[in-house]
Amino acid sequence: MNIIKCLLAFLILSQITIKAETQMFDTYFYDKTMRIDYFHIGDNKTEIITMDKIYGYGIWAGSRVNLLDNFNNGKYYIKIYDDVSNKLIYSKGFDSYFGEYKTSEWADKGIKRTYHESAIIPFPKNRIKFVVELRDKNNVLAEIFSTLIDPSDYTIINEQVNDPDVKVYNALKSGDPHSKADIVILGEGYTVSEQKKFETDLKKFTEIFFKLEPYKSNRNKFNIYGVFKASAESGVDEPDAGIFKKSTLGCTFSSLGSERYLLTEDNKTMRDLAANVPYDAIYIMVNHKRYGGGGIYNLYCTFTTDNQWHEYLFLHEFGHSFSGLADEYYTSDVAYNEFYPHGVEPVEPNITALLDKDNLKWKSLLTPGIDIPSNWEKEYYDSTDLKWQAERRELNKKVAELKRNGAEMKVILEAENLYNQKDRDHNKVINSIIEKSKYFNKIGAFEGAGYASKGLYRPMLDCIMFSKGTKPFCKVCAGAIEKVINHYTE
Repeated sequence: MNIIKCLLAFLILSQITIKAETQMFDTYFYDKTMRIDYFHIGDNKTEIITMDKIYGYGIWAGSRVNLLDNFNNGKYYIKIYDDVSNKLIYSKGFDSYFGEYKTSEWADKGIKRTYHESAIIPFPKNRIKFVVELRDKNNVLAEIFSTLIDPSDYTIINEQVNDPDVKVYNALKSGDPHSKADIVILGEGYTVSEQKKFETDLKKFTEIFFKLEPYKSNRNKFNIYGVFKASAESGVDEPDAGIFKKSTLGCTFSSLGSERYLLTEDNKTMRDLAANVPYDAIYIMVNHKRYGGGGIYNLYCTFTTDNQWHEYLFLHEFGHSFSGLADEYYTSDVAYNEFYPHGVEPVEPNITALLDKDNLKWKSLLTPGIDIPSNWEKEYYDSTDLKWQAERRELNKKVAELKRNGAEMKVILEAENLYNQKDRDHNKVINSIIEKSKYFNKIGAFEGAGYASKGLYRPMLDCIMFSKGTKPFCKVCAGAIEKVINHYTE
């Protein structure tokens, strides 16, 4: 009986809290979206933000209860303050394309670049202070930009989103966008004649999304939309192969110099296209058979539809963009220099520098009695995988060279098929090493994570954030995803 009374008391308290938070939303915001566009400029040492344009449109897709982001994740934070009371009324952590560029060799040489970015917030009723904060090398947030925004300013562009060339699909409709996690899947590199393929791919990947936990058991908490705008040409840019296409979003392989990193710098077009539906998260579905993708926290993620690892890519990259999960692999080539500073605890929930092993992030999930750090068969794994990475680079270079030189399609296909077969064979070897380990399916602290062989640790030997294949999220990653789902749906 006491348990029932406690449960009723908890439910009543929860409803009171939700009502109070909703009243806060109604006090400070309209049920409408504001998009604040700005330019992010600089190099490894210099960082400048300048304003572009501000838009008002549609309903607010996000939660009206959870207005403040308490995940403490992302290199940057957007913070919105009521100008009169100076009360923090909205916040969101995020990563950015510029933030990744800062860690590149070009930025390190002092080469400055400009990136277009957007902050998506509920439309304020009164004047606000818009603040951007950046983490320093010790991961402490500090303000780098602020400006006042008056929602009644006549320069704010309030217009109906209505592009006759855009078609919107309801791939999954579970309910009111305010209490659902709303995902928009944007088609990229599909021509007019490939619209049916887009529809087929949209349906296929919507079902793939719910194959894994925790998405599977939370299906009724999601709305998924598809947005199609035809590209002039099929596919996307492959600079290393000398191939350039006229695509809607301008996605390109070899982003930041990494051959399989697939991103777009056309933030404005992406945001304009996504604005056709209410959204919390953006997928870019790229019509291509080559292996490639990318995911940036609270920005967007990309994946190619027709490569042999398409299911893995689709779910792995969304782990980055939706939940701020770190890459747990460390042997593959990446475009970053010291992405995680030595001796500093990363903010991502699924990797650690193990600076305080007695208070591990996932301490409550540890396998009883496991050693910390957990000394797995790392040397054998590393020698096997590094050998493949060297061979993989050469095979990819060969394929790119054949394409650049205009080789016969038959020859190109043979080279691609050889690479794919070797990649599958290697994946089997790697999986075997992991599955035979005495630590398989145990939770500890395994060295090798976040692009670093030494000094960073992951929670389990394997996870979809670690290696390719049909496999689950580890328990730590799944728990982090569940928290983000709840954040959007309360």
